[in-house]
Order: sequence, then structure tokens, then C-alpha cells
Amino acid sequence: MQAVLIIPENEWRAVIDRLERLEAQQQTGVATTAGPDDILTTDEAAALLGITPEAVRVARRAGRLQGVRRNEKSFGFRRSVVEAYPLRYQRPA
Repeated sequence: MQAVLIIPENEWRAVIDRLERLEAQQQTGVATTAGPDDILTTDEAAALLGITPEAVRVARRAGRLQGVRRNEKSFGFRRSVVEAYPLRYQRPA
């Protein structure tokens, strides 16, 4: 036995229009939502910043660089946070 769902015509047309717009966006390659921010390892964050991994760990412990716990032992760092770090904490020349 099949279930039947009765939808008013105006709602049905709205659903079909939305589906057509989504399919058109997919064909043109336009993303409908922004992807998640990449999570970098400590070594990757250090390479991006040009400092040692230990300096990244010290900055995380001091609260200057926000980390994301990956597992019991290691932290990861969001790419946007790592890229903003030099702008926030610049050493005087």
C-alpha cells in the first residue's frame, strides 16, 4: 500500500521552482553554502606562520591562538584563526 500526500498547488510549484534553481546552481558550479573551515595540524599551522611547532603550542596555551581538540593528545587549528594570528600579534621591528 502506498501513502498519498496532498499538497496545495502553490506549495508544489514553490518546491519545483526551488529545485530548478538548485539544479541550475549545481550545473554552473556555484556553491550554495560555504564549506567548513579547514582544520590544520600543529605542524601545518607552524609552517603557515613560519614559526616552530613548539611556538604554536605555547601560543595556544597562552590563549593567543585558539585550538580545536582533535583527540586526547593533539590540537588542530582553524585556517582562518591561523591566518588572522600574525595580524593580531605582530612583533615590533
